[in-house]
Amino acid sequence: MTEDNCSLTTEFILTGFTNHPELKILLFLVFFTIYLITMVGNLGLVALIFTEHRLHKPMYIFLGNLALMDSCCSSAITPKMLQNFFSKDRMIFLYECMAQFYFLCLAESADSFLLAGMAYDRYVAICNPLQYHTMMSKKHCIQIITGAYIAGILNSMIHVGFLFRLTFCGSHQINHFFCDVLPLYRLSCVDPYINELMIFIFGGLIQIFTVLIVIISYFFILLTIFKMKSNKGRGKALSTCASHFLSVSIFYGSLIFTYIQPNSVKEEDKDIPIAVFYTLVIPLLNPFIYSLRNKEVINVMKKIMKIS
Repeated sequence: MTEDNCSLTTEFILTGFTNHPELKILLFLVFFTIYLITMVGNLGLVALIFTEHRLHKPMYIFLGNLALMDSCCSSAITPKMLQNFFSKDRMIFLYECMAQFYFLCLAESADSFLLAGMAYDRYVAICNPLQYHTMMSKKHCIQIITGAYIAGILNSMIHVGFLFRLTFCGSHQINHFFCDVLPLYRLSCVDPYINELMIFIFGGLIQIFTVLIVIISYFFILLTIFKMKSNKGRGKALSTCASHFLSVSIFYGSLIFTYIQPNSVKEEDKDIPIAVFYTLVIPLLNPFIYSLRNKEVINVMKKIMKIS
């Protein structure tokens, strides 16, 4: 194949989930409902935290930004996916591919640091409650959140930048419901080894750094909880950490399984199920995992409902 043939490809076909018309309608309704609930849940939580002064605390500021990034993640993927259920060509241009992955990578990278920040916040609140307002002031909280966004932007720019070194030949068919980089690597007529290496290095460093913060934080949290003499205090401490630990486990597990494990580019059959989980299911569940287990958020919501 000539170099010209390799370099002229600027559009791809997203195969999506199915070619059966009946299933397309059903899946459209399912994913449209998921997207609607995701956006209402996450943006509603952002609005609640922004407008209610009682929730202007580090834990809720982290939670609001996490909800914002979940909205970004879902919005980067779902609208195009829903459109393709009724599109004849299911075409996506290369610049759209890059935009989709940029915002997805930004959201997932920022989420990693935000979840680590939330773990540190819980560590300070439970292990050093008397120093909480000093160690986790609003200034420190904003610095951590700003760092999370900067890291997410830089990580996204690196991976999207390295996409420009690839040219594409042969099949233009992406066996996925969105334009992820791993399926793109399989279509490249240039060896994507450097791109894979960058994802493994930067993705690995981010995951190792943030996971270590979470593990160390929870190690000291558990030590403190087990030393508590009051069963009520122990139960309350465990309750405040349970929702965060559940979300962290699901989030990091799916990302590591997708991008960080060796030979992840070759394991095409695992792409779609795991991608559905971390791009659609996790953003859907997070606002409910956090808000339904949080008495302060529930009380604020009850107060707003009574006023209205």
